[in-house]
This record gives sequence, structure tokens and C-alpha cells, in this order.
Amino acid sequence: MKKTEQIILLAVIVVAFLVRLYKIDNPVADWHSWRQADTSAVTRNFVKFGFNPLVPRYDDISNVQTGQDNPMGYRFVEFPLYNAISYVVYVFFSRWFGSIEFWERMVSIALSLGTLSFIVLLVKKYIATSAALWSGLFFALLPFSVYYGRTILPENMLLFTSTGLLYFFSEWAEDTRSVKRSYLFFVLSIVFGASALLIKPVAAALLLPLVYQLIVGQKQKLKPSMIVLFLLFLVLIVTPLWLWRNWMRQFPEGIPAWDWLLNGDGIRLKGAFFYWLFAERLAKLILGYYGVFFLVTGILTLKSDVRGWFLHMWAIAMLAYLTIVATGNVKHDYYQIFILPVVAMYAGVGADFVIRKAGTVFSRITAYGVVCIIFTASIAFSWYHIRTYYWINNAAIVEAGKKADEILPKDAKVIASYNGDTAFLYQINRQGWPVGHEIEKKIEKGATYYVSVTPDDPEVHFVQAKHETILQADRFVIVTLQ
Repeated sequence: MKKTEQIILLAVIVVAFLVRLYKIDNPVADWHSWRQADTSAVTRNFVKFGFNPLVPRYDDISNVQTGQDNPMGYRFVEFPLYNAISYVVYVFFSRWFGSIEFWERMVSIALSLGTLSFIVLLVKKYIATSAALWSGLFFALLPFSVYYGRTILPENMLLFTSTGLLYFFSEWAEDTRSVKRSYLFFVLSIVFGASALLIKPVAAALLLPLVYQLIVGQKQKLKPSMIVLFLLFLVLIVTPLWLWRNWMRQFPEGIPAWDWLLNGDGIRLKGAFFYWLFAERLAKLILGYYGVFFLVTGILTLKSDVRGWFLHMWAIAMLAYLTIVATGNVKHDYYQIFILPVVAMYAGVGADFVIRKAGTVFSRITAYGVVCIIFTASIAFSWYHIRTYYWINNAAIVEAGKKADEILPKDAKVIASYNGDTAFLYQINRQGWPVGHEIEKKIEKGATYYVSVTPDDPEVHFVQAKHETILQADRFVIVTLQ
């Protein structure tokens, strides 16, 4: 990169960092707070119960997520790599300032900036520096990317490791400068690949561009030694996942049902599938309508040569992911975080093409002006919808949780009646049940307090009639069950 381009990239990274600081101190009660609460609880319980990434625990001890009572609150979903890093960062930096949630979000932002850097490196390598900078700018500023780039979710680690995997693997496959440098890239590919699979096995979709790169995309002739190394690569990235999955089987009460995510409601390739993923999510939420122009332009103009097809294969892998994990993607918009780098890449290539080609017909200033107007419209219309993601869904759970955390014993087991949503339980900072019903049975299982943010609910009156109310407020109630 030229010095000017380096300055531009640095400016993009700084801007990406600054916009992700927006409402960094929000309580974990905004959009998808239940998933963020479950993730953050693992980190917090590392602090409370001791650091053991092989036995992650969260606050929900009910049978809601797994179908079995989970008295220890085991949480076996992704390997808690994101939580482990957040824990280390929190332990080191919290001596000066910041809550667990603040440092988890800072880790997410750092991972998001790392992903941005890998996107730029990949597009620069396969297309051009100008297209790479535009791709980085889209990833930096798309409101969907900004919001999720500072949330407490493992997807930010998935993006970082998966884009790093693509970059380092492509460098290994193509590198002919030195054996030492080549093996460094090979080792880094293994580390990033194993990490990506441990976080989300859906990262296996990236094998498509990797195999393409190995067979077709590299500059040198495929050697038998490369095939052997690739097989070794596969073994080494899959083995940690295999070990983790086998270890998990000892804790069935901590493994949520997951097979429904694939096509549990039969929506795959139906009209609703295409509407929700490509109209509602991609066109409206991610690209703010106007950005679709850049996306389509990028798809049509990205070179369909040997090198360009590596990026196309990446996109095809993401389409496969959307199709395979159909119900999960339709149900939850945060599942589309995984496709953001590809979207940013195509949009950046499209914007760069318009500037270069329009600049040959009209003045370069006119071309830049039109692109900037469309880009700004894309950001603005996306922001109109994404801004609501920062809103606190129910301020009462924050207020009630703060008060309960102040007055309840640290070892209390709490029924935080909130329709199974663990965000309320997280605010109370205690393990327990995120749903009411069968109160007496929960008392037998160790429940000691009942907290609700619906004081007029019949169940609340039932509990109050049999047990002592220790705090009655306008928006919440706390009852002792002892």
C-alpha cells in the first residue's frame, strides 16, 4: 500500500472504532439481550466460580433450553474462546475501570476491527487496493455491522477467525518466497481454522473456497506434499472440535437442542425464506435498500478469472450456510453476521467499479459525488431500522435486577419470571429460573426468591399470598420463598 492508502485505511479503522463505541455502556437489555446475556453470563461466572473453559456455566438452571433440569447451569454451545479472552482482558484492565460487559464489548470491537483488516487484505490481494478500502469502509459503517460489532456475541470471534483463516490459507497456498514464511502461514491457518470450528461448526462451509484455492487458485503447480499438508490441516482443525463435542456429551443437561436450526419449520427455499433473508435482512436491514446497487454491481463486475473465483467461492459458501441453517437464519437476524464480510466485499468492489468507470464518462468529482450520495442513503435507511436495536426493551428488568442484586444473598437461587427470557435473570446476577409456573416444585429444587416485573400478574398474586413480599415497587416485586 502507498502511504496515502495506508492513511485512508487507518482513518477507516479509527472511524470503525469510534462508531462502535455508541452506547457502549448500555445494560444487556437491548436487541437480542437474551443471547448476549447467556454469553456474558459465562464470562461473569468464570469470575464468580473460577476460570474453567472446559466447564462453562451460565445463569439458567431450568430445563427451558435443554429439556433437562440443569442445576449447575452448564452452558455447552460454542467453545468459550470469546469468553476466555474477555475474562483475561477483564481481570487485567478492570483494576482501573470498566464492568465485565464493557470489556466484553471492547473485545468484540477489537475482533471486529481485526475482521475489517482481513477483509481489506483479501480484497487487496485478489482485486485492488481501492476496492479493498471501499470494502473496509462498508464493513466499518454499515449500521448492522456497527451494532453487532460491539455486541456480546461469539459471532465476532467467528468473523475474525474465519476471515483470518481465508487470508492465511491463501498466503500459504500461494507463497513461494521462503519455506519458513510458508509454514508460518500454514500454522496460522490451523490455529484460525480450529478456532473458527470450535466457535461455530458452520465455519466448515469455508472449505469450499479453501479447496478451490488449493486445486485451482494457487500460482504454483499442486504438489503431492501440498496435498499431504492439506490433509494434515484438515485433521488438525477438526480434532479440537471432535474432542470438544465428545467432552460435551458428559453434560447433556447443558446442551441446548440445535437440530431445529437447520430446517425445523420446513421454511428452507420457500417464499418466506427468500423474503426474510434477502429482502428483509439483506436489502433492508444490512444495505438500507440503496446499497443493493453496489452489491449487485460488485457481483457482476468482480473478475471471473481464477483469482476472482476464490472470492466468488466464499460467497457461494455463505449461500450454502444460509440454506443449510435455514430456520436459524430466518428466526434470528444475528445469524447473518457471518455473511457480512462477503456483503462488504461485493459492495466495496461495486462502489470502486462505479467510480472507475463513471470517471471515464463523467468527471471524477461527479462519480465520487454519486457514489457518496448512494452510500449515505444506504447508511441512513439502514440506520433508521437498526437504531431501535440500541433501545432498552424493558427498563423495568434493569431497575428490578439492580435492586435485587443489592439486597439478595449472593448464593440465592432466583425465579426471575420473564417468559423464559434469561435477560432478566442476568440483571439480577444470580442463577435460577427465567420462567415461573410450578413454584412449589422450584422451591423444592432450591429456589429462594421470586422476582417479577409484572406485579399485576395472577401468578405474582398467588406467590404473594403464600410467601412474604420483601419489596413491592410500581414496576416490580421481590418475594422471599424461604
